[in-house]
Amino acid sequence: MRARTLILFLVALLLAGGTAILVRSWLAQQRTEVTAAPMPPPALPQKSVLVARGQITRGQILKPENLAWRPWPESGIDPANIQAGTKPLESFAGWVARERIGAGDPITETKIVQPGSRGFLAAALQPGMQAISVVVTPASDVSGFILPGDHVDVVITHTLPGTGDNPGTQHRAAETVLRDVRVLGVDQKLDSKGEAVVAHTATLEVTPKQSEIIAVASEIGKLSLSLRSLGTPQSEDRDSSGDASSGTYTLDSDVSRLISQKDNAVTVLRGNGKSG
Repeated sequence: MRARTLILFLVALLLAGGTAILVRSWLAQQRTEVTAAPMPPPALPQKSVLVARGQITRGQILKPENLAWRPWPESGIDPANIQAGTKPLESFAGWVARERIGAGDPITETKIVQPGSRGFLAAALQPGMQAISVVVTPASDVSGFILPGDHVDVVITHTLPGTGDNPGTQHRAAETVLRDVRVLGVDQKLDSKGEAVVAHTATLEVTPKQSEIIAVASEIGKLSLSLRSLGTPQSEDRDSSGDASSGTYTLDSDVSRLISQKDNAVTVLRGNGKSG
């Protein structure tokens, strides 16, 4: 009996010793792994800078959707970078890119130019294009919703002289003289209450021929700007010379049935002959 008790005691002692050795070995291994694991670097202080949301081409008129604020390591911020808090994102609407800016690249004020400042039109105009200003009214510029970068059609409203049969009868007509013209700028500003003041002039990007058309049209009648949808195909508005073609008009007799179409007859001269 005594021998059996001694054997059980020895077995229990061996098990206890083995367990202690295993626990000690495991603790030593854990301490080694914790010591070897590198400490994570401290987070660098960051600020947000203005970047291009997508690729911006030279001469592109900026809109808020082209820009974004992005966190940037403070150590890597250039003094020329535009930092959040200096200006609201919407204040850069209408600015023009002086050079190409890649997607995600920081934007500096040397890469963009503000409307009204020196070099604005030179940066905004595409090669071979010119800038011309037209007078607009609250009813002719979509109540102030036409903004730089939009594309418009130019419509003239004028009075037609009377025909040979009715020389004293005058009629009115509207005609689209230019299509798909890019707006470079408008003189719309904010008043002291922060409300929009409707523009009086709009600056358009045109070819030399289109500039002549607008100059003559402004002497003939009243000009209006018609805002185009972004989904309007541009190929349908181009003639063989590459200029935006017109081709549409509306007479007063098309608007009101009370006006006789006979009185609206227009004489067309072709060579030495004419037709009515």
